[in-house]
Amino acid sequence: MVSSNAVRDTSQEASHLATDVLIIGAGGAGMYAALEAACEGASVLLADRSLIGRGGATVMAQMTVAAALGEQTPDHWEHHLADTLNAGRGLCNPSLAALLCEDGPRRLREMDAWKVGWAREDGHIKQAQAPGHDRPRCAYVDFLSTGPAVSRTLRTQLNNAHGIRRIGDLSIVDIAVQDGVACGATALHVTSGEIVTIAAKAVVIATGGLTRLYRRNSASSNMSGDGYALALRAGAELIDMEFVQFFPIGHLAPRLVGMDPIMWDPFRYKLGGKLLNAQMREFEEDYASRDTRSDGRYVLTRDLATYAITKEVEAGRGSPAGGAYLSFQHVPEAEIRRAFGPVVDRLAANGIDLARAPVEVAPIAHYHMGGVRVDTELETAVPGLYACGEAVGGANGANRLSGNAITEAFVFGAQAGRSAARRAARQSSAWSAEAAKPAAELLRGTEAGSRDNPAALITELQALMADLVGPFRTEDRLRRGIAGLAALKQQVGEGPWAAPRGYDAELLDWLDLRNMVLVAQSVALPALARTESRGAHQREDHPGLDETWTVNQMITLANGELSLTRSALPSGKAAA
Repeated sequence: MVSSNAVRDTSQEASHLATDVLIIGAGGAGMYAALEAACEGASVLLADRSLIGRGGATVMAQMTVAAALGEQTPDHWEHHLADTLNAGRGLCNPSLAALLCEDGPRRLREMDAWKVGWAREDGHIKQAQAPGHDRPRCAYVDFLSTGPAVSRTLRTQLNNAHGIRRIGDLSIVDIAVQDGVACGATALHVTSGEIVTIAAKAVVIATGGLTRLYRRNSASSNMSGDGYALALRAGAELIDMEFVQFFPIGHLAPRLVGMDPIMWDPFRYKLGGKLLNAQMREFEEDYASRDTRSDGRYVLTRDLATYAITKEVEAGRGSPAGGAYLSFQHVPEAEIRRAFGPVVDRLAANGIDLARAPVEVAPIAHYHMGGVRVDTELETAVPGLYACGEAVGGANGANRLSGNAITEAFVFGAQAGRSAARRAARQSSAWSAEAAKPAAELLRGTEAGSRDNPAALITELQALMADLVGPFRTEDRLRRGIAGLAALKQQVGEGPWAAPRGYDAELLDWLDLRNMVLVAQSVALPALARTESRGAHQREDHPGLDETWTVNQMITLANGELSLTRSALPSGKAAA
């Protein structure tokens, strides 16, 4: 075991790589960006701290993909845009939202040509109705398998592509910036502990969202908000960071392996699942006066279902695992199997029999509307630095429309890859070893003093965010959360506590914690400032939407301190 006072070997030399375009993150958006950049003739390095194409959110997404294909019902992308803007509660960047909706059909048809296997009916791509859409618009592969099929298809295209170098187990520590221009990155090779520098003419952040900040979440364990932290430290802006989407009925118990924790929504919709408290009593009606009801089966909308479950637990009427029961015991077993077929067998393999016992569900952090601020080329305020997928903020405003997440990965991934490749074609390298030196020295340096367990501190941060910066917020809780994050920042310190080695879990946890604290602060600060309830941001002490808050909030980092500003909407509406 390395002593806390041990000095690292600062003579250790870093390996060096060079490419036209560096893409950080190899989920759906990152893979699409790599394919598009390679099509433009760029050399591409696709880096991920996990296995290529098997981490992130896309591979775990098991629902639908929204696009105005018009295969079964007449449609147009402008109708999709209207629904997207409506869901965003006045805060969407209309140009980014239009890009998503207009290019979505092209990308789904491209995936169809790549044999993703969209479900068909009478020779047409089948499209389902989803909440918030004015017509059936959401394609899928089959029930609960869309994300894995998308990821598998993109991996196959990568295998057939030229000019793309793929490196897994590579954790990007910081983006290198020379004279205000992004010129590469510094990374840690997880398996060897080796420092790696990468020169690139353009850099694309495709690292997904931040849902790992919360105790319960629906994404991969590497969704810690890394891309937001990388962007901030490089000099880019973040936008709409207060808007974290919570899904009301995420799976809680019994243990569910290999299936999406938010899978219960279509079950509930089709079969009329009942939410029960610890007394086995339906409680949705108790909260129905706060809601305009949708149909007879969904008594409460998602935000109010989240509210109802949270309040039942707070009142001591929660299920043993800390949520509510979701019961289908009133539905005949044959009807359950007729509706969901082989999925019933997969549930049985997990010890779940819906006809005989309820499952436990609770709100779960699912998606983040905020992210890196970009233009329609997907470029940030830092020349040469791009972002795509869930890492991008602005397109979804205060709440994301159902089905837009994978579409966003396709469209923004393709646009960012194309833009980055075209920049690389017209620019010479701005690489400077000096630009990478601070991050390399961070990894090699020594932080003397106490050695808190970084994994334990991550757990502490997740609990703090869940309890104080969760789906329902107050000034008191937010202020306590911000104070707690400041204390955690002090515990994190300025440098790692252990020498780098292969599979160095302690160092990786410290690097994660460094990013997570910064990103958590970037969520809590604008949440405290926004004194209204809008979309996914709900203030119990400020109920109701306030038109004076029809503004975006921006986060920047300078000299280690975060700054918060407001900005006029792209439509030109004046800031408050």
